[in-house]
Amino acid sequence: MKRIAIIGSGHLGQQILYHIQTDTDDKVVGFFDDFQEKGNTVKNLPILGGKEEITNIFQQDIFDEIIIAIGYKHLEFKKQVFETFKNKIPFYTFIHSTSYIDPSATIGEGSVIYPNCMIDQNVNIGDNVLMNISCTIAHDSWVGNHCFLSPSVAVAGFVSISELCILGINSTIIDNINISEKVQLGGGSVVIKNISESGLYVGNPVRFIR
Repeated sequence: MKRIAIIGSGHLGQQILYHIQTDTDDKVVGFFDDFQEKGNTVKNLPILGGKEEITNIFQQDIFDEIIIAIGYKHLEFKKQVFETFKNKIPFYTFIHSTSYIDPSATIGEGSVIYPNCMIDQNVNIGDNVLMNISCTIAHDSWVGNHCFLSPSVAVAGFVSISELCILGINSTIIDNINISEKVQLGGGSVVIKNISESGLYVGNPVRFIR
């Protein structure tokens, strides 16, 4: 059994807490949150402190690993937090038991795979990625670090998605597509050509918005 601390006690942190509690034998011991007072409780678990206290509390042997629960609106900050603690404190990687991960696939540190996802052969999921319910990543595709995939995203084979991308609910990417970093796809978007410029894209096929 691992003792886990979650960075972020908002809705996303509470969702991740729920999945760890109901799907593993691991134990969440509390949250770190800069916007909550130390000693407060969320879902009957304590706020252990803010971000600056993580290293000190880890050295006190209060927890074994951390996981980051910061949402898609703050991906740059999520990356910053990850890089602050990388190689200093172990990151917890959560893969729900209902998801299928091919043995040839790799999942990076601190990533979260929600229920009913399908990750095919030779897929690489980077560090600090969140993949929401029922996403499908086909063979030989790459999802970069710190990406956020909404529910029911479908990615075909030989796709490369750079870091800090947000893929909206039900978005679809056909095969052999390259997507630049910091791209956001609106809900239901369909990508049929490479995207080489950061920004927001929506529609079927997608068009650049801003």
